Amino acid sequence: MQQVFVKFNSAEQVRSFVNVISTIEENFDMGSGRRLVDAKSLLGVFALDLTQPQKLRCNSDDASVMEKITPYLYTECLAQNEIVL
Repeated sequence: MQQVFVKFNSAEQVRSFVNVISTIEENFDMGSGRRLVDAKSLLGVFALDLTQPQKLRCNSDDASVMEKITPYLYTECLAQNEIVL
């Protein structure tokens, strides 16, 4: 299982993210606090508070998954070593 933080700057970036992870067979959950949604659901992702970084969980340890989502990673969390692999 991999956990990272993602943050989006525009609605187009959210759409692009959902399109990218929809091509991956693994399950993805996204959210913060008690709210958790299917990250492959465009409506689900838009229901979150996208002004804040969101935790993304993937049920895979495949490095190629991380490569595909790298453009969406929240870099401030990366700098603080908040990624759990």
